[in-house]
Parts: sequence; structure tokens; C-alpha cells
Amino acid sequence: MYRLVLSAIIILTGAVLVLGGLWLAALGGSWFYVVLGAMLAASGALIAMRRPAGAGLYAVTILVTLCWALWEVGLNWWALAPRGGLLLVLGILVLLPAIVNAFNGRYRITAGFDANNAALAAVIVLAAAVGIYSMFQDPDDVSGTFNQERMAAAAAATDGGIPPGQWVAYGRTSMGQRFSPLAQITPANVDKLKVAWTYKTGQIRDQNDPQETTYEVTPLMVNGTVYICTPFSTVIALDPETGKEKWRFDPKLKQPPRDTTQHMTCRGVAYQEATPADLPPEVSLAPDSAAAGAQAAADLQQSVDEVTTQAAGVPQNVVTGHAQAGAPNPAVNREQPPAHVTLSADCMRRLFVPTSDGRLISISADTGKLCPGFGGSDGTVNLWANMPNVTPGSFYSTSPPVVAGNLIVVTGAVNDNVATTSPSGVIRAFNAYTGALVWNFDSKNPDATAPIPNGQTYSHNAPNSWSVASYDPKLGLIYFPMGNESPDQFGANRESNTERFSSSIVALRADTGRVAWVFQTVHHDLWDYDVPAQPSLVDLTINGREVPALVAPTKQGELFVLNRLTGEPVLPVKEEPAPQGAVGGDHTAPTQPHSAVSFRPKPLTGADMWGATPIDQLYCRIRLHQLRYDGAFTPPSLGGSIVYPGNFGVFNWGAIAVDPQRDIAFAMPVYLAFTSQLLPRPDDTTRVVSKKGAPVFNENFGAPFAAKMGPFYSFLNLPCQRPPWGYVAGVDLRTGETVYRHVNGTVRDLSPVPLPFKMGVPGIGGPIVTAGGVAFLSGTMDNYVRGYDLRTGREIWRDRLPAGGQATPSTYQAADGRQYLVVVAGGHGSTGTKAGDSIIAYALPR
Repeated sequence: MYRLVLSAIIILTGAVLVLGGLWLAALGGSWFYVVLGAMLAASGALIAMRRPAGAGLYAVTILVTLCWALWEVGLNWWALAPRGGLLLVLGILVLLPAIVNAFNGRYRITAGFDANNAALAAVIVLAAAVGIYSMFQDPDDVSGTFNQERMAAAAAATDGGIPPGQWVAYGRTSMGQRFSPLAQITPANVDKLKVAWTYKTGQIRDQNDPQETTYEVTPLMVNGTVYICTPFSTVIALDPETGKEKWRFDPKLKQPPRDTTQHMTCRGVAYQEATPADLPPEVSLAPDSAAAGAQAAADLQQSVDEVTTQAAGVPQNVVTGHAQAGAPNPAVNREQPPAHVTLSADCMRRLFVPTSDGRLISISADTGKLCPGFGGSDGTVNLWANMPNVTPGSFYSTSPPVVAGNLIVVTGAVNDNVATTSPSGVIRAFNAYTGALVWNFDSKNPDATAPIPNGQTYSHNAPNSWSVASYDPKLGLIYFPMGNESPDQFGANRESNTERFSSSIVALRADTGRVAWVFQTVHHDLWDYDVPAQPSLVDLTINGREVPALVAPTKQGELFVLNRLTGEPVLPVKEEPAPQGAVGGDHTAPTQPHSAVSFRPKPLTGADMWGATPIDQLYCRIRLHQLRYDGAFTPPSLGGSIVYPGNFGVFNWGAIAVDPQRDIAFAMPVYLAFTSQLLPRPDDTTRVVSKKGAPVFNENFGAPFAAKMGPFYSFLNLPCQRPPWGYVAGVDLRTGETVYRHVNGTVRDLSPVPLPFKMGVPGIGGPIVTAGGVAFLSGTMDNYVRGYDLRTGREIWRDRLPAGGQATPSTYQAADGRQYLVVVAGGHGSTGTKAGDSIIAYALPR
């Protein structure tokens, strides 16, 4: 019975491989699976007939497969495993006594271990030895080292006089470097880091929240207080030495409906501090007023109710959830802010809090109380003002605003690929004290930066900037990473300004909002290749000359290094030919920009297809040939296309970290292929890719096509491309050379069994670097925070987190003189990592 079951499994496996192999060969792929399947089926049949030659043929099958695998992928363990793992397991079963005895008669007791069995045993040992040897090889690794002279380099401070122990903005400073001048923690002592304190916010996503409810906050530490926000826009102040809560601000968030709400996220708050000498004429200083604070709290509740009522009052299509064409917009007019504001003493240091229901709130950094006067008595600016197509949940600000002197500059996200009737992606600058609108940049109407008159609305569906911006106070320029208009995958009807500003970096003058320059990273974007990350501003030494530079990571894997004064490339950028052939009515750009500093992956081939067994690997090879794939920038198609890199991005909002002393960039490139298929829409309201009651994302109401999108996975829900899927890397920004690249992360929290295999996993979140020569990162999809030697990129410390750490850490020095590393472990809804609410601080022992 055992023999018959085993032989049936071998025959069935062989038959599947033959049939699938013929299908693959008919599509133009490899014939090897036909040969492999035929040999397996034949050996299985011989084993079923008690013929010793079955074991001999099985030995030949393994040997031929080993030679083919080595020819195709070399000594790469994770590429070899699916090609031979199942064969070796079945081969070992063939050598069990129950089978060997059966070769010599039905009831014989002595094992007939003949030359066939000996050959099979020898080949299994050989294949296992090759596999074990390949485990210790790392063909995907780039090993390099920054020299000691570079690591010892020091530069003049460029952080605007910010104390070295503080972290005052998302990227530590408005320059977005994610670099700390602290040096207490070094490669020599980082392994001694211990948990100093843990704080739990008490707010964890559950089944009632949108899927993309994510903890992405980078904690600030200013003037002896740590500031965090939760995905629900709650702001909390903590003691930096103990983690004890000082105060908590509840914005009384009105959660929008799930079918039109894509994100519940707060990446951080913005901090502004003023002295009496800094106050403009429209602001005067007064003593604290408890009565004013109490009244502001009451007014806040009223403003929440008003905004909710306004949005809910717009006549909406019941299917799309978006405003009907021509519908009146009750939220169109801005409130007139006071001409003069009396600022209480405790509001000289303030936080600005963006909310997912479309508000910007000003609170005291000292007390957590509202600062009356900003936007009115309630300390709130209604970001729905002058917006077209008001729909609850379709517009929100997930990233901290930019503090530019006496201005607060706010960007916003709009739901991707829901409808062509989206709100506007307008960028607005408000007076930081009164909340008066100072200027607005509408990318479809870029020259009209004067405050929009009441009674008018911004351009609908204008490309937006949803990520974090950078600000150079010396040049007076703000640098915005720009997105696209909906739909991402079909661009036939885009206006000229949309084509100019989509997927670009735009430099605006901080005082007027006028365009200084624009650099486009993708032409006619059909792949959701928004510029996702905050640009890092750094002065680089190029060919012996100091250049004011900007380093911008992109989803397609480019690091564009530009002159931040002019927008011209500092390191070379070439236009390279791109695949053509968009769907009818659309077009593709003939070329796309390619940077000298690039992590764009090599094109996928059949040899790159992966799986747990030869069967699902074969499936992926078939899918590779079925889907359209012409390399990077393959346009979406009706039959389905492979998008690689996928819209998850090689880089995303976590950006990179730049050491301005050493001109080193530390990055976490990620590689996951996605698929994109355009499905014709019968009308503007019918659901095509979503079920009734579910979110309507990717429906593209109002466009000719809906978009069916997802990762390029096999039927086992595993990536079709072989690992590694994630790395850490170090780049010499003076030359553009990638000095090192190392596989990063394990599948411990991704596999059904917690196996600590280092396969290189995806991640989202960003790294930081320190003057001590250590980089820190917690964004991988295994629940760890890690420390790396910046000189070599090697992991030198890690600690287990209680939940997913998909956020960017920060570091600071407290009053006790110790350097702390603070990490957020709350999980990420889109990646499915474990949810939590922990803020964890590490420090060296006292």
C-alpha cells in the first residue's frame, strides 16, 4: 500500500509537470518541465511495478534537475530549494525499506539495496551537499566598506541651530535627513541597548477600522517632551526618561464611512516655537486664560459637528459615495480668521495636528490644550473649505505639515483610483497664528497662488502631495513629492499641467507658493509611481565642489540627486527608451528618466520565478508568459501586465537616511512585483472590482476602466519572484556608488511556522543614522528593530518587538544625559503585520 501511494504521488506530480510544461513551452517558455515530468512519471510507474530501475531513473531525474538548476540559478539556496526540495523528499521516501524490499518480492524481508538504490542514495547526498554549501553563499550580497577617513569626517552643523539631542521634525529637521549628531551609541556598544521604558497608547485598530489603519508616526522630542500621535489623530506627550504620560489631546475624530475611507494614519505632528520677538504684528502676547481654553474645547466639538454635517449634506451618488455633478457644496467657504490674535503664553510652543476627517488643529505643546485664534476660537482650520466633490473619508492629511517661519503649509491625500470626481490635491499655506490662508498651489492652476476667493473651489482631481515635504529656510524653498490624479492606470484625459506636475518633485517659494522649479521622475505615469518620500536636503562635495543637493527616492528605485536651487541633476540622469503600447485612446511616454544612483531591479525572467515546489514555480513561469511584461514601465493592459517594481515601491514614505557629515545614504530597498489589469467599465456607477458594501477603491468611477491590482503571487499566496525581497544598502553620494547591499529580515512573522530564515523581507518605514556610526530600522515585516554598522551595513543588534514596527524611529538625548532610541510598534493594516500600540525606548545601561 505504501509503495502504491508513493508511486501514485510521483506519477501524479510528473503528470502535472508534463501538462504544465507543455503549456509553458507553448507560451515560449522552457521545455525542461516536460522532461522532468516525464522522467518522474516513468520512475513512478517503474516503482509501482516493483522494478528496481525505478530508483535508478529517479536518481537520474534528481541529477539532471540539479545540473539544470545550477545552470539556471547557480549556487543560490532560495532559488535552488523549490527546484529540488520536493524531489529530494520523495527520493528519501523511495529509499525506505518498505520500497526497497518491494523491489525484491512481495514478502521478502531482506532489503535488496542494489546499484539503483545506491545511485539514488549517492545523488541525494550530492544534491544535499550542494544545497548545504549554497546556504553559505550569498550571491545577492554586495560587500563593501566605507573607509575610516570617510567615517571620521565631520562637517559644520547645517541644522539651523537645533540642539543635537532633540528631534524637532519628522526628519529631525526640516531638511529631512533623518540624521542625529548624537554619538553615544556606537557599533562597539550598541549590543548593550536595553529597553528603558514602554508606553501603550490604548488605541489599537480593530475590525471596525479601515484596512489601512496604520501606526506610522515618528516621535518628536523637543524641550524635554516626546510627542506622538496615533492613527486616530490623538496626540500624546510623554516624559523622555520614563515614558510617563504628561497629557493627551483628543481631537474628537469623526470616523468617516469605511467604503470611502482608505487611510487612518498620522505620521507625525509639526512643532513650532516662537519668542516674543518673532511674533508678527497681527499677534500679541497675553497671560494664560483657562476660560479661553475651555471655550476653545467647546468650540472644537461644535466645529467637528459642523464639518461632519457639511460633508454629509452634499448630495452623493449612493454607489460611488462621491458628490453628484453640479451639486452645491456647503463646505465651500472658508471662515474668516480674526485679524488679530492674542496668544497665550503656553501657546508660544505649539503643535499642529492633521486629522483624517479634514482638519488642522493647533494645540499647546506644553499643556495639550487648544490654542484659540488659529482659524477661529476653536484653534482649527477646516481643510474641506473650497474643496470640490466633498465626500467624507476622501480627503485627509496623513503627513505632518511644514513649518516655514510664520507659515504652516499643509498637503493632503485623496483616495487613489476611486473616481475622477476626487477632491483637489491643493497645497495650502496658512498664517501659523491666525489660520488665514496666505497662498494656495493648485497643480492644475499653478499660477493662481493668491488665496482663492470664497464661493470658488479648487480644481477637482488635481495631483496631490500626500507624503512629507522638506524645507530649506536659507533658500526659502519647500520641496514637495507629488502624486498623480485618478485613475493612475489610464491617462488619456489628463491636462497639460497634470502631465507637468504628476509624479514629480516641485520646489515652491515659501513666501508666495510660486513654482521655482519642477523635476519629473516619471513621464505620463500609468503605474501609481507617486514620488512617495520626503526629499533629503544635504550639501554634497562633488568633484571637490560643495553643491546644495536634494536626494529624492522613488517607487521605481531611482535616487535622483538634484541641485536643490535649480532642480538640475547633480549626478547624471538619462532618458531611456520605455515600452510602448498603452490601451486604446491612451499613450505611453517614449522615454523615462534613469538616475546614476539606482536600485531599479533587473527585469524578471523565467529563472526568477519561485515557489515552494516545482509545481507552483511552474505556475508562476506560466503566468509570467501569460501576462504582458516588457520590463520596467510595462503599460497596463486589458489582459493583465506585470508591474515591477510594483506600486508598493522600491522606496515608499519611509524615505532614506542621509549622513551629511560623511555623504552617505542608508536605504531599505524593497522588491515586489505586482499585476495590473484594466477592466472596461459599463457605466460610471457599476462596481467592477469591488463587492457591494466593501470599499470602492480601484473602481475609477467616471473613467473607461476599473483596475484589478495585486501582488504577483502564486496559488499558494507566495511571491512568484524569488527572494530576497528586501535589503539594506549604503550609497556614496559623492560618486553614486552602492558600496554595500545586504539581505535584510526574516520570514519569522510571515510563515505559518515561525521560522527565522533570513530571506530578505519587504518593509515599509524608514531608517535613521547617527553620528555614532549606527543606523536603525524597524520597518521590516518581521517584528524586530535592528541596528547596523553604517560603515559596512552589517546588522549588529536587534530586539524583538511586540507588534509590527512599520514606522521610522527617532533618537534623542534626555536630561539624564543618555541617548535614547524610540520605536513605535503598532503594526500596518495593509501589510497585515501584528497590530499593537507600543512606544518603546531603548538606552545603554546607566
